[in-house]
Amino acid sequence: MDPYFNDDHRALIHRVRSFAEEAIVPVARELDHTSTFPWENVRAMGEEGFLGVPIPKAYGGQELDALSYLLVVQELARYDASHAITVSAHTTLGTTPILRFGTEAQRERYVPPLARGEVLGGFGLTEPDAGSDASRSRTRAIRENGGWRINGSKIFITHAGVGEIFTVTAVTDPERGSKGITNFIVTKPTTDPERVRQVGMGTEADLGYIDGVRAGKKEDKMGWRASDTRELLLEDALVPDENRVGEEGQGFINFMKTLDSGRVGIAALSLGIAGGAVDAALEYTNRRKQFGRLIFDFQPVQFRLADLATEIQAAKHLTYHAAWLMEKGRPFSKEAAMAKLFASELCMKATIEAVQVMGGAGYTDEYPVERMMRDAKVCEIGEGTSEVQRMVIARHLVKEMAEHM
Repeated sequence: MDPYFNDDHRALIHRVRSFAEEAIVPVARELDHTSTFPWENVRAMGEEGFLGVPIPKAYGGQELDALSYLLVVQELARYDASHAITVSAHTTLGTTPILRFGTEAQRERYVPPLARGEVLGGFGLTEPDAGSDASRSRTRAIRENGGWRINGSKIFITHAGVGEIFTVTAVTDPERGSKGITNFIVTKPTTDPERVRQVGMGTEADLGYIDGVRAGKKEDKMGWRASDTRELLLEDALVPDENRVGEEGQGFINFMKTLDSGRVGIAALSLGIAGGAVDAALEYTNRRKQFGRLIFDFQPVQFRLADLATEIQAAKHLTYHAAWLMEKGRPFSKEAAMAKLFASELCMKATIEAVQVMGGAGYTDEYPVERMMRDAKVCEIGEGTSEVQRMVIARHLVKEMAEHM
């Protein structure tokens, strides 16, 4: 990967791996079993700067490039996807919409505590009737008393419980379809007040919580079990107009741009899981014997792992190329969809193959590949399903064809 990495990137990879081996590996299994949010490690990741990697220093971040951010997500996911999605959702979905589309006053108020890891953020888009078709949003915002009265619910929201700052979408003009959707910043207290007091992060008393914004029930998920996923409920929440993000009616366009970045993040997370699974399979098959031979010495096993290594390399090129386009400010919607599609489906394949070559051992939680296989599935769903990615790519192909006719 030399065309993409410089010495700073390589040093960052080493730092994240060292952190993960010391702080994540000893607890990942238990956190998965108990579905416990890793507050201590989240605080440590904040202190390491992992929660503000691409954010400008002026707002409390590290001001590193897009690839550096993706490498943090990728390397954390090599050890545990729940830690990686905590960083990814907080940064791409929770922080960057305010940074990219908010006013200077909004950036100065909300971005620094997010970038420093003092509080966690999230993004409220998906609804019971608006999943892949996000334009069908039913959450409604009506002008009232110099602000907006918002009613609705968002589902499958990362950090809806533990987080305090969210950008949400709401319909402000039902007659205009997708052009009648607007973004707003809403705040709420964390659902873990005792834990945040113990760890010394996770809440910001002067945010000015908005009445009517609260977390719903926690989801009991197949994977990403140490990540917090819940409903985010808005019940007669009066949101001041100063919390509107971007122009009225620009919410759909802005969250689609946010999803492009999020898809590259999921591609990086998928790469991490796939790489971790192959590493575990390589280590096991080069130690375990069957029929008097190392498992790795059987040609079918070698071929499986060789194919996976080749596909991981291809996924890296897709993902890092999308990151390069994103960093340069060039269009990257198609490339983001390609990277997310290829890497997420590879991630699922790699974890299944890792379990297979490890046999019964891979099927138990004595080894991390069982957890990785469960964690991999949602990568094909979140930030747009594989079917949605193919739709996005196909539309770009038709558009490009028309431009060249």
